[in-house]
Order: sequence, then C-alpha cells, then structure tokens
Amino acid sequence: MPNTPPETVCLALTGASGMPYGIRLLECLLEAGCRVQLLYSQVAQVVAKQEMGLELPARARDARDYFRECYAALPGRLEVYGREEWFAPVASGSNPPDAMVVCPCSMGTLAAIAQGLANHLIERAADVVLKEGRPLILVPRETPFSVIHLENMLRLARAGAVILPPSPGFYQHPKSVADLVDFVVARILDRLAVPHALGTRWGDTEQAS
Repeated sequence: MPNTPPETVCLALTGASGMPYGIRLLECLLEAGCRVQLLYSQVAQVVAKQEMGLELPARARDARDYFRECYAALPGRLEVYGREEWFAPVASGSNPPDAMVVCPCSMGTLAAIAQGLANHLIERAADVVLKEGRPLILVPRETPFSVIHLENMLRLARAGAVILPPSPGFYQHPKSVADLVDFVVARILDRLAVPHALGTRWGDTEQAS
C-alpha cells in the first residue's frame, strides 16, 4: 500500500448492494483533491436507483456533468468513462491510475478479475492495475460467501489485491447509517493513505472534527 496519497484513483461501481459506500468514497476522494476516474456497470445503475434513488446516466459524458455539478465545490478532478471506452487511460499499462477501488464489488466482477477476463473496461482496468503492481482494493458486498467466492478472493489476494469487505465496527457508537458507511469508507481511505476525518480511531480520546 502507498505511503503517500495517490494523485489518481480509478473508482468502479458495480452491481452489488452497498452503493452508498461507493458514492461516499467518490465524495471523499474529490474532497481530498484526488483525480478520480469513475467507471460503473449497467447493474450499478439499477442498484443506485434502488438503494439511493440515484439515476446514473447511461452516457459517461452526462454522468461526468452530473457529478461535477454535485461536487463543484470540491478540489478534486473527476473523469467518467463508459464500459466500452477502450481509449480511456485506465485501459492501458502505459497510463495506469495510481490505485483502483471497486466499491461495491459484485461477485461476478470479482470472479472476472480473478480469472483475468477483460470484457468491459472495469475488468480491464483492474487487470492493468494488478499487472502494473498498483494497489487494487475490492469491497465485496455479499453474504454468505460460497467456496467459489472465497477461492476467487484468495486468488486475488495472492496476486496483490486487498479484499476489504464492508464490515463496520461499532466501537464508535454509530448513531446513523451514515456513520456506518463512513466507518467502511475510512478503512478504504486508510489503505490508500488518503487523509480524512471520518471518525475517531481506536484508542483516541478526542472526537474527529
């Protein structure tokens, strides 16, 4: 894992439950001044509408304009690429992101990455990040895990990926769903070395601002 914050992070949203994690992570990365390359699957559009009432535009350009308007006050830079946009920087090892996060990560996406498939840009971007030795964080939101799921996770962990299930802790005495979301997002940001103030750490006596 990096010791300094990445300048460029590829963030992929896929069709697993847990879309609030991904959207909150996007906000925090932009707030930290990162350049974010956003990708999302067709099923992610369904999940976003179901869980958040958020209608992700089908066209990458429309999604870029939408999120740029939402987060206009944040210092980060946002780019959005379509599933078949093979000329996107993330599609080549000559221009990989500094890190990539798939959040939430469906079991189908996880399996495809584990097998080295690249039918869509999300899978190809993850393949590039792994082969170039950059940090890859997968946030699988599924329960229970089957043996197939676990074997795919082990394969990816051995290849260098970080498997980070969204398992919130309760020692901070969360008062809302947003607090639980922030707990998980904080763990992702920690792995990326991106500074944040999303809660107190174990043993700290002062509340985060």
